[in-house]
Amino acid sequence: MAEELHFGRAAMRLYISQPSLSHQIRKLEEALETPLFVRSSRQVRLTAAGRTLAEEAPRALAALEHAVRLTRRVGSGVATTIRLGYTPVTGFDTLETLLSALSEEHPDITVSAQELYSAEIPGRLCAGDVDIGLALSPQPHDGVDGEILREDAVSAVLCRRHRLAGAPRIPVSDLRGETLLLFPRRLAPAYYDGIIATCHRAGFEPEVRAFEHPPVKAMLARLATRGEVGLAPMSHARYVARSHASLVVREVVDPAIPADLSVLWPVDDLSPAVASVLDTARRCARREGWLGAPVT
Repeated sequence: MAEELHFGRAAMRLYISQPSLSHQIRKLEEALETPLFVRSSRQVRLTAAGRTLAEEAPRALAALEHAVRLTRRVGSGVATTIRLGYTPVTGFDTLETLLSALSEEHPDITVSAQELYSAEIPGRLCAGDVDIGLALSPQPHDGVDGEILREDAVSAVLCRRHRLAGAPRIPVSDLRGETLLLFPRRLAPAYYDGIIATCHRAGFEPEVRAFEHPPVKAMLARLATRGEVGLAPMSHARYVARSHASLVVREVVDPAIPADLSVLWPVDDLSPAVASVLDTARRCARREGWLGAPVT
């Protein structure tokens, strides 16, 4: 009608009767509480409100059509964006492997990855801020389900000149008197507390320095020059230490300190796309041997 400005021609174009078109326009004007057309015996023209509606309505309808298409595709698990929250220790190896596999298996799924502390991830899942998470030693949380994706243990990262560097494995008791460089407790409380409790069981109070969310190069340089002992999940430690020739990685034993990585998702919202990501993560775990011997 806004294009034709003639009730008869507009009705023919819409394949409806002229009275029906007039009735629908009156109902729209009543709903909007403003006239859209100035009607006279000689012409029909748009009011200022009518011109505004004519300009804005196509954009609104296009946005609605896009929302409907996207909703249908998300419901079918095709062509959507997944928001992934991951803890920093996964960002070098585990996350890289998972994203590579997803690009091959599900090219229609776009992953928007956000680095978060492990302690944050369950709450962000429940709030709907992220769809799936990778967390280090997460604590149980209502409304969040999960499973271990990668079994890991804490290892020591230290300078080649360090007194413990010559041993293939380091008993926990040998860490007595050493300055331990750890991630901040707020990153993963259960992981941090597990290390402290293990030291207590070995009969000593550890001296801890928390490195506040460091750039990796700065953290490695500190270990290489200050004689401290960095403690990190083995997979993370091996990956980052490769870039620094003066550092070595040694397994911490007696007992080994768990540092398992879990994949988490909301209990009540396992969408088809999230289920696809979860299936790919499980295949990665089997193929890479994250839960046992590598698959050949």
